[in-house]
Amino acid sequence: MKIGTFIIFLSVITVIVNSCKEQPKQVIKTEPVVFTKEGELTLLKQATDSIITKLNVEFAESEYETQTGLMYRKSMADDQGMLFIFDDERLHSFYMKNTEIPLDIIFIKSDSTIASFQENAQPFNESGLSSQVAIQYVLEVNAGLAQKWLLEIGDKIDFRKI
Repeated sequence: MKIGTFIIFLSVITVIVNSCKEQPKQVIKTEPVVFTKEGELTLLKQATDSIITKLNVEFAESEYETQTGLMYRKSMADDQGMLFIFDDERLHSFYMKNTEIPLDIIFIKSDSTIASFQENAQPFNESGLSSQVAIQYVLEVNAGLAQKWLLEIGDKIDFRKI
């Protein structure tokens, strides 16, 4: 083997060995996703129109907002929620991919009445959670609140943007 070929061979082996060494991992600092109040929502009993509770809400209206929803949130206060607003009334299905907190998912018709709800949707579960009927809105709140508020199909919402 000629000396030049040997040096090239040795250089290639050195590069391969050095490139296989584990590099120190870089830590990428991410900012937490925080709640931004965009409106207010009131839940009302169907029979009496009495107020069940009032919530501060974020709105999910764009494609990105509806796809992301409450993903990557570490927590949410009990007086907060996210209201998804769709262009038309139809069947919708939600899942909990990258969602770190358990939720109650409340499906609401275009006339603002509750059509169905999914209680205690589990974090990171990618199973589809269907509205079961055509709806136009979805309200996501902390798990356990639908039961605490004694929500029933037919109860209503009223909301406004601020």
